[in-house]
Amino acid sequence: MIDTLSVHLGDILPFILVGFGAQMVDGALGMAYGVISSTLLLALGVPPSRASASVHAAETFTTGVSAISHIAHRNVDWKLFARLIIPGVIGGVSGAYLLSNVDGSYIKPFVQIYLASIGVYLIWRGLHFPPQKRDPKWVGPLGLIGGFMDATGGGGWGPVVTSNLLIQGSSPRHTIGTVNTVEFILTLSISITFLLHLGWETFTTYTVGLLIGGVIAAPFGAMLARHVAPRTLFIAVGTILSLTSAFGIAKWLGYIG
Repeated sequence: MIDTLSVHLGDILPFILVGFGAQMVDGALGMAYGVISSTLLLALGVPPSRASASVHAAETFTTGVSAISHIAHRNVDWKLFARLIIPGVIGGVSGAYLLSNVDGSYIKPFVQIYLASIGVYLIWRGLHFPPQKRDPKWVGPLGLIGGFMDATGGGGWGPVVTSNLLIQGSSPRHTIGTVNTVEFILTLSISITFLLHLGWETFTTYTVGLLIGGVIAAPFGAMLARHVAPRTLFIAVGTILSLTSAFGIAKWLGYIG
């Protein structure tokens, strides 16, 4: 019994650590949980649709805890939330349906090139200009695209939506908190769509590890987002976005196995 238990713990522990680290980054910067987790599962040979389904199943719980934490720390702009939620869900459900029936990986490299350039711009802006708060104008279409890319790529809501809202002048702290809170509803919708089309077998033991680590880390990420300076958030978001996108591009070009 002990030997069996230790084997199971040994199998799941790496995924708990990945879930913890990914959620710490995601909660603080509004992105990267899905990207990091999906990259790991794909590297292990999990098919794209099943990897995305597993990650979104875990994210249903981690984003729920993260949303509660951001609300408690007053990081949520409810007007921005209302503008994002419906387009985001429509895009997410559409993307999940497409990925359940078609391989949606072909567009992903082009999106990663775009996100890498956005990341470099955010770093440059954080270093050279103090962030100027403005109400973002391009929100609905951004939510639609972000939700679609999140479902088809296993991660993308945060990188697409957070980065573009920051470019438009939205407050970094409230952008991150709002995007994370909307993500709970989005992820729940995507997970239900995958469940209806792919069945319960899509949710693997990897999901449990990602879930445990993510739930533990979620409150700490929201705390960081509240207390870190806006300029630092700009640079941190840009750095994470550039690194994760560059990794995806390198993998697409064959430099990484």
